[in-house]
Amino acid sequence: MAEPANLKFLRRLVTTLTAVMIGGLLILIALIVIRVQQPSPGLAIPDQITLPDGTTAQSFTASTDWYAVVTTGNQILIFDRVTNELMQTVDIVQ
Repeated sequence: MAEPANLKFLRRLVTTLTAVMIGGLLILIALIVIRVQQPSPGLAIPDQITLPDGTTAQSFTASTDWYAVVTTGNQILIFDRVTNELMQTVDIVQ
């Protein structure tokens, strides 16, 4: 028994839509993988950080202009990214 023309058209339309959606999903996955593998420009960790005597680093965070080190002595040391000089010390009050 021959199928109606509308049903044949609908089947081809659904098949085409499925193929396009699968292709788009594969492209999105590829773009995400490529983006994740690229390092962020300007946000690299400095090779060496000189901390004041008696301080020990606990964590590190960075922006495009500065980076900060949180010490075990409850201080945040903010350094200039270009000169690597200490710009500010913030005491953490508990």
